[in-house]
Amino acid sequence: MKISATDEQLLSLLRENARASTAQIARRLNLSRTTVQSRIERLEREGVISGYTVRVREDFERGHIRAHIMIAIHPKQMTSVVAALRAMPELRLLHSVSGAYDLIAVGVVPSVDAMDLLTDRIGAIEGVERTTSSIVLSTKFER
Repeated sequence: MKISATDEQLLSLLRENARASTAQIARRLNLSRTTVQSRIERLEREGVISGYTVRVREDFERGHIRAHIMIAIHPKQMTSVVAALRAMPELRLLHSVSGAYDLIAVGVVPSVDAMDLLTDRIGAIEGVERTTSSIVLSTKFER
């Protein structure tokens, strides 16, 4: 489905704060509240917006370790590896990517020791060939 530049702006505002009122969004987009509500309903109905989620305050997880974990897997093992990774609540996100690695996961844990254990658990999954981790030092922005 093709969406307009206004719809893109609307999605960007919802990514910043999905709980913003339609009136607040309407003011930022210079549209009527009814128009914004109609656009949101259409985007939901057409599956562009597939759901909403919770983001916690940065200071809530202050001190937690966040890392991008690159994962190389053996051929034909993608389905079982993804299923095993999905069962790990410390993993917030999983991307399938091109290049030297097949997957990139984002893990969030309370300590370096816990990150070490998490990467060991990932490496022990049948079908995982190797992992490499990069600790996130700071997040400059998130949408």
